[in-house]
Amino acid sequence: MAQPRKAKSLSLVRWLFLTPIPLLWILAAHYGHLQFLENRLLDLRFRYRGEIEAPVNLIYVDVDARAVELIGERPWSRAVFSQIAESLLDLGGARAVGFDFVFSRFNRSALVDEAKVAEGNKKFAMMIRAHPRKVVLAAQYTPGNAITQADDTVRQLPLVRKGLTDPSKNDVPELPEPPLNHPAVAARFGLIDVDVEYSRDDVPRWVPLFVQSKGGTYLHLSLQLILQYFGLNEGAVRFSKDHLDVVRADGTVVLTVPLHEHQLLEANWFSRWDSPLNTRYSIAQVNSALTDLDSADAKDQASGKKFFSQFRDAIVLIGPVDPLLQDLAPTPFDTHPVPKVGLHGNLVKTMLSERFLVRLPVWVMWVAAGLLTLFVSTLTIAGGARGWLAKGFGLVALGGYVFIAFYLFARSQIILPMAAPLGAAFTTSFAATMWQLITEEKQKGRIKGMFGAYVSPQLVERMVESGEDPQLGGHDAEITAYFSDIQSFSSFSEKLGSGPLVELMNEYLTACTDLVQAQGGTLDKYIGDAVVAMFGAPIALTDHAYRACVATQLVHQKLGALRDKWKHEGDRWPEIVWKMQSRIGLNTGVCMIGNMGSRTRFNYTMMGDNVNLAARMESGAKSWGAYTMVTETTKQACEQHGADRVVFRPLGRIVVMGRSQPVPIYEIVGLKESLHPTGRECIGIFEQALAKYYARDWEAAIALFKQSEVLEPNQPGKTPGVKTNPSLVYIAIAEDYKVDPPPANWEGVYVMKEK
Repeated sequence: MAQPRKAKSLSLVRWLFLTPIPLLWILAAHYGHLQFLENRLLDLRFRYRGEIEAPVNLIYVDVDARAVELIGERPWSRAVFSQIAESLLDLGGARAVGFDFVFSRFNRSALVDEAKVAEGNKKFAMMIRAHPRKVVLAAQYTPGNAITQADDTVRQLPLVRKGLTDPSKNDVPELPEPPLNHPAVAARFGLIDVDVEYSRDDVPRWVPLFVQSKGGTYLHLSLQLILQYFGLNEGAVRFSKDHLDVVRADGTVVLTVPLHEHQLLEANWFSRWDSPLNTRYSIAQVNSALTDLDSADAKDQASGKKFFSQFRDAIVLIGPVDPLLQDLAPTPFDTHPVPKVGLHGNLVKTMLSERFLVRLPVWVMWVAAGLLTLFVSTLTIAGGARGWLAKGFGLVALGGYVFIAFYLFARSQIILPMAAPLGAAFTTSFAATMWQLITEEKQKGRIKGMFGAYVSPQLVERMVESGEDPQLGGHDAEITAYFSDIQSFSSFSEKLGSGPLVELMNEYLTACTDLVQAQGGTLDKYIGDAVVAMFGAPIALTDHAYRACVATQLVHQKLGALRDKWKHEGDRWPEIVWKMQSRIGLNTGVCMIGNMGSRTRFNYTMMGDNVNLAARMESGAKSWGAYTMVTETTKQACEQHGADRVVFRPLGRIVVMGRSQPVPIYEIVGLKESLHPTGRECIGIFEQALAKYYARDWEAAIALFKQSEVLEPNQPGKTPGVKTNPSLVYIAIAEDYKVDPPPANWEGVYVMKEK
């Protein structure tokens, strides 16, 4: 119980260590410190969504370089603007015209004739009176040298979020100069201010749709234009805490606009500034169209009429676009600064299309950051053989959250918080991964210390990657037990001194062990010249029988190479070394696996009847002239995973010492890719002979066994160390039965007299 309790304690410590990381991200987002990053992610969503059309004919008329040449020095000629606006309303049929700059009394050039300025203002005022509710002039809480009409104090934008809720204490904005602001003119004023602090970057995003001051309520330019579009006045606007309604005289609500912080609206950007979706003309072009209408040429007149026909029922925004006028800012679609008049156009489109950006409650950010961090971090720190798959799912989860955020915005204008959830999930997962790496390095050292003496480095790596500790103590598991022994090893001890014998055995055992471990086997122990190993523990291998069978043949091949090497080393080794052969036995079945021994000294090993049967396969191979003998369970398990790569032949059914039930046994003749064609022919004839043998047809069996004997891969006198083979063994048994037949109830079973 100590291990689970310790693991649980470590897990708790890990989560306590990681928890502050997402909390820091959430708090940073809650207090606005991540707003800049959130804005950048929002801009990416705008670009992913792409440009969209709006159900309104909105046209920009630019005060560009050509227009500046036409209207002259500041203050710009009100007469020109009067003529332009009048033509758009009368000839074009526009519903409303808005100006995105204040007709201020400041910034006058000394070169301007004041009389002409006064005359221009008069004409402009008369034009406004002639077109009630169709012209909106800009008003602004301009910083800098823009001062109140009462004194020299700088105006402050009365934002509710800053606590400026007492209209009697809130200053009025800067209005157009007289007589444009005279009550008799009945001009409409629209704010062009932006809540820059709330936007928290260079992109103008949030605007106050209205402010309340001691001069009354002032609506934003975009909202005023919409009122003119519907033919309504300021009294049609009804204010609530979280929205405003535009209501007709009969009570019909024509528009509901959500409000943030009691008065703010976030712009939904519909396109880049230079998009084909933005219809734009220069004031100079409008003036040129007027000239065409006054022309005597019918073609020019037709061209002028066609030009003005585009303004039918349109909302027109006249604003500065010349870079020298410095009224520029970037947008979600434009990384370089573009004219700010586009903000007001996008606000008009936002309200008339009712495609409002939806900001979710702050608790959504907390929940999203917490759940995403928990889910991704849990997958990231998952260990085991599928640890990398879990980490891949963690990345998929992050990508899925990003996809959902982009999809929701593109389809429904819903702004799912991204900065805090993604930042918290990523950094927490990174920290968890670092923790896990440190833990795994410690675990790897511990496992290598425990198993490095008898487990291959590759298997140790698999144990580490699995994330599972080997099951210590006894437990049942299906494995393939492996036993090998050197033929006539006592003769080696007699002919070699202790020094050469140790050197020879070290070279042989190293080669055998390396091959066994390379196939995923685990060394159990050495018993003199014997090698005892297991396949399938401590890490489970589904193909352990196949691996064990392949290992036996690789060991025989390697021993053949060693025999050649030893022979070519001259007098260093006696002839018996050149003829060394090794016998191997395998059996597959459920065994007891674990640390066996005393409390102070133990060994990771295997025990059970199936282990004993594997040992009998190794010792019994000698009686059958075979060098690799396996049980039927091993053969069947091998063929499930290795198909026909491992070539078997039946050797009959035997009863081993200590058991009463017969066991079908098989010899591994070799691997398909290295077996000589005569070996296949030998097996075919041998199986025919065995059938005759079971049928008690001794003469036919002997004849066939003699045919297979000459094809045997191992031939006495030819193959080093070979004294007999299965065909010779069966010839001898059949000869004995021919003289002294077995009892009538004999079923072909041979009872072994030796272990």
